Amino acid sequence: MTLDESIFVTGFPGFIAARLVKRLAQQGARFLLLVQPSFAGLAAKEVARIASETGKPADYFRIIEGDITKLDLGISARDMDIARSETTVLFHLAAIYDLTVTPQLGKNVNVEGTRNVNQFALTKLTGLRRYHYVSTCYVAGLRKGPILETELRHNAGFRNYYEETKYLAEIEVEEMNSRLPITILRPSVVCGDSRTGETAKYDGIYYLIHYLRMMPGLLSLFNIGNSEVRLNLVPVDFVVEAMNALTVDDNAVGATVQLADPAPLTTRELFDTIAETLAGRRSRVTIPAALVLRSLMFPLSPKITGLPRSAVPYFFLDQTYDTARAHALLSPHGIECPSFPSYVENIVSFAASHPKL
Repeated sequence: MTLDESIFVTGFPGFIAARLVKRLAQQGARFLLLVQPSFAGLAAKEVARIASETGKPADYFRIIEGDITKLDLGISARDMDIARSETTVLFHLAAIYDLTVTPQLGKNVNVEGTRNVNQFALTKLTGLRRYHYVSTCYVAGLRKGPILETELRHNAGFRNYYEETKYLAEIEVEEMNSRLPITILRPSVVCGDSRTGETAKYDGIYYLIHYLRMMPGLLSLFNIGNSEVRLNLVPVDFVVEAMNALTVDDNAVGATVQLADPAPLTTRELFDTIAETLAGRRSRVTIPAALVLRSLMFPLSPKITGLPRSAVPYFFLDQTYDTARAHALLSPHGIECPSFPSYVENIVSFAASHPKL
């Protein structure tokens, strides 16, 4: 498929944004990449790498310096004219992805920034045909049980300001649905590439991987997961392939799509899957979940386990994510989320060979 589109991307050169740009470039797309001035040098190196690996001309990738927290995204008049005349697709990925984000910073970037991008899309991009906003499954906050793709608003509360500000940002986007051709994408916990294991950040399942790697033979005996809770993981290549497939799929206009594993493992199963990879065997004893939770919240626990207390609740999260719409949209493209056991060896191997990123 040849993609004859000019795509405006926020959040470059972030890990998902960079991989998405490379994937779309392989199909012939051209880009306007909004980059904070402090990341301009890194962005230029990333563009050079992508251009080289895809064989596309360097002028397919235009770096535009700006900031989503500023009026008109802080873009110069000249760059604004180019964006207005060329952009046909918008991907908004820029956000603070930090469970410990402060209320003000989260509001400035995630909420006000998204509001600014919405206005940019509505008032400046006269040729816009598609607007993709990247949210998160965790806008569900403290809700329990099944979370439908058709659901957003609730008053259950949140674990942190990351969840809350992403929730408020998604509301901002949802309210534009009648005025813009929007697709909202909600990934669950994104981990490394299912084929290469490559990642840019160690969080989520990597806390458990690094914990077991400290003493595989001993720690693998005592399972700290449980059978009541599932941690939903998706490899980054699945997320990018899904975004790529939906870029100009008209069936996705107006849809909220949860990019999640339709059959996630319980945390007990995740522990055993990783333990088997590292130690060649599964656990012998499962520690009661209540005891594990209390232990992980002790002040000294993060220094011992490597798991920050801000991440602990996500291993005890009573939520499941409906993927009916995702399946309906992605199955015609031949895309489905791989199961964690099918790629666990790749992400464990990458973590072992890259102890520091």
